[in-house]
Amino acid sequence: MLRKNKIKPSLLLHSCCGPCSSYVVEYLCNSFDLTVFYYNPNIYPESEYMHRLSEQKKLLSHFENVKFLEGKYEPCEYFSYVHGYESGEEGGRRCYLCYEQRLDKTAKTAMENGFDYFGTVISVSPYKNADWLAEIGRRLSEKYNIKYLIADFKKRGGYQRSIELSKEFALYRQDYCGCKFSMRTDG
Repeated sequence: MLRKNKIKPSLLLHSCCGPCSSYVVEYLCNSFDLTVFYYNPNIYPESEYMHRLSEQKKLLSHFENVKFLEGKYEPCEYFSYVHGYESGEEGGRRCYLCYEQRLDKTAKTAMENGFDYFGTVISVSPYKNADWLAEIGRRLSEKYNIKYLIADFKKRGGYQRSIELSKEFALYRQDYCGCKFSMRTDG
């Protein structure tokens, strides 16, 4: 991953929350000039968005030389993007569109700011489709002419390590993905 001149390539890493980014940041921070990008218009309600944002910052305070960039909170943009798929099942087309929206913003931001790579921590979750993320990332890589870091971070114990780090750093671990459609209704 390192360039021949020993300078770390820059990576804009989309993050959905502190727990999911914990292992990924730990894993990548020595190989990349890393900036975590918190862009999550899907998170509902706004108080949940703010709580997850606070936990993201709390996590990053434990890592030296990892920068942070906060995207705008744009829930209306999310609802527009997934319109027509609100009642779809969790893990279906609505989720694909949600990945696509967040990765598109990440790729565009990375390109506009001169990053070498863009990527996401989402694949660390056993509930997320790493193949879809890779497919979207490849397409956006071509669209924005920037490299996508293809990775399934849940493999080789990544998800388990994220749980351990969440406990170590006393991070809030939410019980739903983030959008209002994924909230538990069974109490």
